[in-house]
Amino acid sequence: MLSISNSKLLEEDYPGAIQLCLECQKAASTFKHYSCISELNSKLQDTLEQIEEQLDVALSKICKNFDISHYTKVQQAYRLLGKTQTAMDQLHMHFTQAIHNTVFQVVLGYVELCAGNTDTKFQKLQYKDLCTHITSDSYIPCLADLCKALWEVMLSYYRTMQWHENHDQDEVAAVSSDGGNVIGTEENSFDRSYVKKKLEHGLSRIWQDVQLKVKTYLLGTDLSNFKYDDFIFVLDVISRLMQVGEEFCGSKSEVLQESIRKQSVNYFKTYHRTRLEELRMFLENETWELCPVKSSFSILQLHEFKFMEQSRSPSVSPSKQPASAISTAVTLFEQYCNGGNPFEIQADSKDDETEDVLASNGYESDEQEKSAYQEYDSDSDVPEELKRDYVDEQTGDAPVKSVSRETLRSRKRSDYNLSKANAPILTNTTLNVIRLVGKYMQMMNILKPIAFDVIHFMSQLFDYYLYAVYTFFGRNDTFESTGLGLSSSRLRTTLNRIQESLIDLEVSGDPTGTLTAAEERKEKVPSPHLSHLVILTSGNSLYGLAERVVATESLVFLAEQFECLQPHLDAVMPAAKKPFLQQFYSQVRIV
Repeated sequence: MLSISNSKLLEEDYPGAIQLCLECQKAASTFKHYSCISELNSKLQDTLEQIEEQLDVALSKICKNFDISHYTKVQQAYRLLGKTQTAMDQLHMHFTQAIHNTVFQVVLGYVELCAGNTDTKFQKLQYKDLCTHITSDSYIPCLADLCKALWEVMLSYYRTMQWHENHDQDEVAAVSSDGGNVIGTEENSFDRSYVKKKLEHGLSRIWQDVQLKVKTYLLGTDLSNFKYDDFIFVLDVISRLMQVGEEFCGSKSEVLQESIRKQSVNYFKTYHRTRLEELRMFLENETWELCPVKSSFSILQLHEFKFMEQSRSPSVSPSKQPASAISTAVTLFEQYCNGGNPFEIQADSKDDETEDVLASNGYESDEQEKSAYQEYDSDSDVPEELKRDYVDEQTGDAPVKSVSRETLRSRKRSDYNLSKANAPILTNTTLNVIRLVGKYMQMMNILKPIAFDVIHFMSQLFDYYLYAVYTFFGRNDTFESTGLGLSSSRLRTTLNRIQESLIDLEVSGDPTGTLTAAEERKEKVPSPHLSHLVILTSGNSLYGLAERVVATESLVFLAEQFECLQPHLDAVMPAAKKPFLQQFYSQVRIV
């Protein structure tokens, strides 16, 4: 009889093994006064204990790979033992242990792989210390695998709850139709109520464990020197994980939000500082010539703003969809319940993306360019005297060489370009600033908690551009009295504020600058200097009239783009910080 019980265990037929043991115990109790039967009873009890141990191991397997058939057998076995509630207590302990073991093994695997040796010292480290040994190159793949593994644990918990919901409905329906033992029904009802409450309470507990493990991983590495695309990828993974948390238990993931906010602010300060220095370099090398974009140019055509169109597309990953789209879409648990993983995320590829924003040699298309050249190739409207090789002047001086045909063509092409009134006037630097704004907004779109910090840095990009255009072209030292000799008090106030908050006067060599604290100066950038290629003192170039017009119009164009983006910025700006946004836009409208 015992051998039959053991064979059932090998087949994982736990209910059959337990049922057999219980029947044997019942039969043996009838003849318990015999000594041999007493010995058999002892062996049967040992067998039951052995079955319980194996049953607990079988229960633990549910945590990483839920199987309906397997779990049904386990639950039937615990019910036969009268330990349904004990099973639920044990299950939650197994889920907690599964989370710990899963994250440790994933991180340990990457640490040992990067270490390149078989040293076992890493296995003895605490998880927190182990996370500090992750290299920059392995950080992202390890994070992705970490989230994939944790998803499997949470999915198993989700499917466990589904099983109990379905099982309870079937059981209640069966009792209602067949009647039954009142006492037994009350016991089952009590068990069902206990299990339901235990599972519901376990949701937040499981998610809290997941958050803490991922938080430890996030803060274990300094991300401030990551490439922009890599950091955006990290944000997207965490954003998706927070969506999982919201669907799992309605959590707002405060632990994850705070940890990624710390990393994001730290990263963004370093990133923004580098971008400001690059902007200064752009401005100091800018010759303020027209950047030939098409009259149909829109910032949404740039790679950096593609996410704004994707956010309105139902095919985009859920982490990039607005909240309204998520609420009406299928949840991740429903979508991936029977296979797949929401963290199988591929880095966005730009190989298949195209930007059709630049005009060909100043023309909207190659056809227009060809047509214009053919039109201007005709000499029909050129005066006869200009067609001659030499012209006798009335003064009798040496003959003057005629104006070349190529010069005439050049002038006519310029006339054609100037006639394109609808084409926006901007420079390469303007385009660079707009691209930066797109990158900043992409980061802000993925991680709302740092919206204020991002918008603040975005405003500095505009401030610095405005300050540069004024100091290059609007300043007249002859009439300087306040340091920013201006007729508009609003513009004077704005530029004074920019100068005080953003410009490092000491590095810029301004004699009025005072020594500032080292930390304060880290947030500032030196004033840019006009390129030596731009001549503003020559009458031949009308004192740089063309450059002045392009610079001013490009600033107006940049201001217009910020105006267009205001609704998007206003939607993510925290209510307490909205006055800052209003103040910024009041200065944008000065332009």
